[in-house]
Amino acid sequence: MAGPIVVGVDGSECARAAVEWAVADARRRRLPLKAVHVCERTSRGFDTRKYCLGVLEAAADSARAVGADVEVSTELAEGNVVDVLIRQSASADSLVLGGRGSGGFAELVLGSVGLAVAGHAGGPVVIVRGPAAEEYGRIVVGEDGSESAREAMAYAVEQARARHAQLLVVHACRESVVSAYAPDYGLMLEDAFQEEARRARERMSLWRAKNPDVEIVEQQAREHPVPALTNASATADLVVVGSRGLGGFASAVLGSVSHGVLHHATCPVAVVRPRAERP
Repeated sequence: MAGPIVVGVDGSECARAAVEWAVADARRRRLPLKAVHVCERTSRGFDTRKYCLGVLEAAADSARAVGADVEVSTELAEGNVVDVLIRQSASADSLVLGGRGSGGFAELVLGSVGLAVAGHAGGPVVIVRGPAAEEYGRIVVGEDGSESAREAMAYAVEQARARHAQLLVVHACRESVVSAYAPDYGLMLEDAFQEEARRARERMSLWRAKNPDVEIVEQQAREHPVPALTNASATADLVVVGSRGLGGFASAVLGSVSHGVLHHATCPVAVVRPRAERP
């Protein structure tokens, strides 16, 4: 989608880190940037609109300071934070948010607001916890063959290409569909793992053929997706997951896996939904 990168701002430290991330992404991918602040109704005894405008202008000034070559626009919105952000995402290339915020963005990732936005946004949602301490030149993506994983792969490939970075594709073990009490359980489990690994290699061969300019490497992880992706995030600039998946990545946003990744990943996390599911 040829829309702008939209960044939600609220004056918090995480929001400032989100602005820096969004500016860098806009520069790399040659996209415009739009800063959005949601001004909620309040009973506090001061000029709320003036305060909100100040927050928005400060964010725009910061964006222009670090990205002089990036086209920056602003929008002051009113209403419910979740509804506003979801509407913004419908026409955006991606939506970038801080991991924690103040006011309308408080507990954005760890509470119901963040899950609602990530689960219903019309495009990728990138959650930024804080300023990047180091660049590793690597993007990590969770892949399981689902439609959601294909969308995540497409976004991850684009990010890797724009950064001239390596793309590490993590295939984590699915939960076994074989009873642990079945005869030859170990052999059956190993056969299932090898078959999944074979199918994953076939899928990656197609991705490599279509994207010869991107270095794509694979990791077959014999563990749950949360520790697999969390461990990989320690040396990554971005972790990309689909909103839903098969097996280990099922309910990657709305279930326990997403909670684990969002809680424990040490770098920004991008959540991508299949286009057919978008509002």
